[in-house]
Amino acid sequence: MSVEFRNSETKHNLIKAFAGESQAVSRYTFAASQARSENLAVIQSVFLFTAGQEKEHAEIFYKFLKEFSGEKISGDGSYPVDIYKSTLELLRASQNNEFDEYNHVYKDFAETAKKEGFVKISSTFDMISKIEKTHGNRFKHLADLLERQQLFISDVETKWMCLNCGEVYEGKSAPLSCPVCSHNQGFFVRLELAPFTDATGFSALSCANKRCVC
Repeated sequence: MSVEFRNSETKHNLIKAFAGESQAVSRYTFAASQARSENLAVIQSVFLFTAGQEKEHAEIFYKFLKEFSGEKISGDGSYPVDIYKSTLELLRASQNNEFDEYNHVYKDFAETAKKEGFVKISSTFDMISKIEKTHGNRFKHLADLLERQQLFISDVETKWMCLNCGEVYEGKSAPLSCPVCSHNQGFFVRLELAPFTDATGFSALSCANKRCVC
């Protein structure tokens, strides 16, 4: 079924996706401030890192609407209100939101776009949904560690990186303060979770999907 873009449901789904991603940028920026207030600089960094990727998603969806520049598009939707007092609660809420986008929202949008004949847009929704799953997994992993009080403690000898100066410390727990720059324990992250390393998992070396949408 081929549908004119102007009269399509996909047009409205794109503006909803743009609004959702834009709000995610703000929510994660707010959450980063809460994490910093709890001396959890590593989680602050993760929230800001994720916010940057959500900003890119918003721009990708927005650009599909270029032909409507100067117009207004309605796009009724429901959006989460995540106002919590603890970083753990914010991580769990973020985890649930990302999984919801992966399991429901963007899969539905992708299917609608495909039915309406917008193959490129459908593919983009599908690829970004997989990125959101990566975000959800990342938030879950950190929330699990925080909940078990293992964010800075390990059962085995572990390498930890200070996100401020790059010092790599080895031990069963991250030091209370960095021996190099004196920043507090909240700046330390397990080396395999550190950005721009060659470790697998949550490295920031590459996009989450080999068929990068950006």
